[in-house]
Amino acid sequence: MAVANSNTFARAEITATQSIIAGDIAALLKLPLGATHDLFQVVDICQRYADELIEVDNHAEYMALCGRLLAGLNVLKVVLNSPLPKHLIEQLTVNENNADEYRSQLSTDSETTCEYCSALTMVLLNQQVTEDQQEHIEELLFELLTMLAEDLKAPRFIRTACGLAMIGGEVIPAIH
Repeated sequence: MAVANSNTFARAEITATQSIIAGDIAALLKLPLGATHDLFQVVDICQRYADELIEVDNHAEYMALCGRLLAGLNVLKVVLNSPLPKHLIEQLTVNENNADEYRSQLSTDSETTCEYCSALTMVLLNQQVTEDQQEHIEELLFELLTMLAEDLKAPRFIRTACGLAMIGGEVIPAIH
């Protein structure tokens, strides 16, 4: 039983209107994000923002998440154009014998998909759509980010006797 001036609730239904994940959203909003992060870290954080957008009911948290997602997508644009660090090159490299298993299914380039995600985020920030349209845009944004992440994390390089080559067979003049 709770007493007056206590922060303990006597009944669970008292907290029904409070966000169960409010602490998680606050922690997510405090995640540092900058160009010092690698490509995988940035895309993972953007995915987490988009995932929370679908779930959040609080308008202030929603707008904060949209703003952080837009900032994250801007960072993603920068890291997409930066050289890949060695540890990511290693993660994106497979042996010659299983290279055929990995083919990119994304038909547009990463930069264009990132721009699409930014445009959808701006639509959400502008708040000029119906609630149904907003839900569809949130889900589309999440799906695009998931496809982008899967594409970016798909192996790109094949280890050959002569060194690294692109999975499609192209010679690598400089790795990125």
